[in-house]
Amino acid sequence: MQFKGFSPKTFWFFEELEKYNYKPWFDEHKEIYQSEVLQTLKNFAVAMTPSFFQLDPQMEFNPNKMISRIYRDIRFSPDKTPYKNHMWVMFQRPFIKQSEEWANFPGYYMEIGKEGINFGMGLFAGKKKLMDLYRDRITYDLNAFLKITKGLREKHNFILGGEEYKRPLKNDLPEYFQPWVQRKGIYLTKNIPVSDILFSADFISFMESEFAYLHPFYEFLVDICD
Repeated sequence: MQFKGFSPKTFWFFEELEKYNYKPWFDEHKEIYQSEVLQTLKNFAVAMTPSFFQLDPQMEFNPNKMISRIYRDIRFSPDKTPYKNHMWVMFQRPFIKQSEEWANFPGYYMEIGKEGINFGMGLFAGKKKLMDLYRDRITYDLNAFLKITKGLREKHNFILGGEEYKRPLKNDLPEYFQPWVQRKGIYLTKNIPVSDILFSADFISFMESEFAYLHPFYEFLVDICD
């Protein structure tokens, strides 16, 4: 089915689920979940496939494997509510040991919940050896990294994230580079509150443009991980 935008029911579902997070309520509203949440996310994933194929044809493009489960695995979670109050779509290369390896290879994502969407790209929790290589590549050619990243925060308003070291790593890099190297993981993210753009088919072209801004940095990270 063609993506025509999310509906008010999508965000209503997440808002109500946060208040009534138990099986009887979910079962009563499962039809809304399937039509206004899950199916719409699948439509979104399919609609984004052509542009992501141009960015990286090795990505996973089966929507059933790209979308998170709403059911919480309470065996390993301190939160014992049965359902997550948000879901996400991942645009990333497939891995056999997905649960172990996804954090060590860059990927794009779009997360949705009651307040709107959050999206971005990064190397979310890379191993220390990988992050050390990331810092070495920055140091090797500062001008190239500056060209890749300049404007992402200042012009395009992405927020730089990733767990920071409690004790800053010693280095002689200029001030611009410090926020980029003092992290155990690295990602760029942006929030869009519930607004007209989310209810429109134009949301696809909007997201294509946003993700395209991040692509040079994605290629930089892929080159390190390959």
